This record gives sequence, C-alpha cells and structure tokens, in this order.
Amino acid sequence: MNTNWILGAVFIASGLFSLISSIKDWDFFFKARKTRWITNIIGRNGARVFYGILGIALIIVGLLAFIGQIDLASDF
Repeated sequence: MNTNWILGAVFIASGLFSLISSIKDWDFFFKARKTRWITNIIGRNGARVFYGILGIALIIVGLLAFIGQIDLASDF
C-alpha cells in the first residue's frame, strides 16, 4: 500500500478527532497535559477555535495526500 494513503488517513483521523473535540467541548481533550497550556493562554473558547481550525487544516492536508496532490512520504 502506498505510504501517502496511510499518512493521509492518519492526518484525516487526527483532524477529525481535533475537530470533533472542539465542537463537542470534550473535557478530557482540553484538560490533557499537552493541550492545557494553550487553554491557559487563550482560554477555553479560544482553544476550541484553535483546535477546530487545526482539525480542518489536518483534514485538508490528509485529503490532498490521500488523492495524491501532495507527497507526504517523500522523505521516508
């Protein structure tokens, strides 16, 4: 299987997780150690917007890799 498909699927899955977490306002996501610092800096609603935009960006990159428009696996 082509590595771009695998990386594209990983990007899409992580983007969906980030986007759904920001829409549903999941406590376990925003209180996690690695996301807590941005929540402390820009607040809970700001962090929701940030991770929502990040999720959309990851989904777009994953889709572009999945259809072969960009090559994520060129360095592997």
